[in-house]
Amino acid sequence: MAIPILDQVKIQAQVLVPLLKAFQEEFGEERANAVARKALDGWSQEVGKKMSARVTGSPTEKMSKVIDLMTAGDALDIEMLTQTPDRLEFKVTGCRYADFYKKLGVPELGFLFACARDYAMTEAFSPDLEFTRTQTIMQGASHCDFRYRVKSKEQ
Repeated sequence: MAIPILDQVKIQAQVLVPLLKAFQEEFGEERANAVARKALDGWSQEVGKKMSARVTGSPTEKMSKVIDLMTAGDALDIEMLTQTPDRLEFKVTGCRYADFYKKLGVPELGFLFACARDYAMTEAFSPDLEFTRTQTIMQGASHCDFRYRVKSKEQ
C-alpha cells in the first residue's frame, strides 16, 4: 500500500523543517535555501521520471493521470479548466499541503519543500512539457494556477 504524497510530506517535514532552520541560522537563509532547493530539484527530477514511467499517453494525458497521486488523501481540491492532448490547465482551490505548513508556521518552507519542486519534476516528467504557474495558495493567493502545455516543435 503506497503512502499518499500528503502523508509523505508531513513525515518529511518532521526532519526537513528543523534541519533547514538550523542551516539557515548557521549559513544564512538565502544560502541555506539555495542549497536545499538544489538538492530538492535533483530529488524532484527522479520523482518526475518515476511518475512518468508509470503512465502512457501524450505528455498532458500522462500528467492528468498522475494528478490522482497528488490529490490522494484529499490533499487538493482541483477545478479542471482545460484538458486536451496538448494542454492541461487547472486551479487548485484548496490545498492541505498549504494548510499543514501554515499550521507549522512556516509557509515559506512549504513553498520551498512542496511547490517549488513542481518545475524540476515537470522537466524530468517530460522534456516536451512546459509548466507555468503564477501564484500559489502557499504564498497567500486564493488558488494555484497550474498550466501545462506541449512545447511547440520550434522550441
